[in-house]
Amino acid sequence: MTAEEFIKKLVELMDTEAEINLSTKLADLEDWDSLSMVSFFSFCNANSNRKVAPDEIKAAQTVEDLFRLVNP
Repeated sequence: MTAEEFIKKLVELMDTEAEINLSTKLADLEDWDSLSMVSFFSFCNANSNRKVAPDEIKAAQTVEDLFRLVNP
């Protein structure tokens, strides 16, 4: 999955209109909440070659951190 594809999917998962890129800080995104985290967790485990732990998602600081969970 490319970074562009990932960002499009993340925008869809968060149901946001915010402009995001890999350097966007998750704390700055109003729509990055517990529901988004759960949706992302499900997405990761369905689309990644490894199982992602919830703590890894909570520890993420940027969109790039999330991207690296899906594309290690």
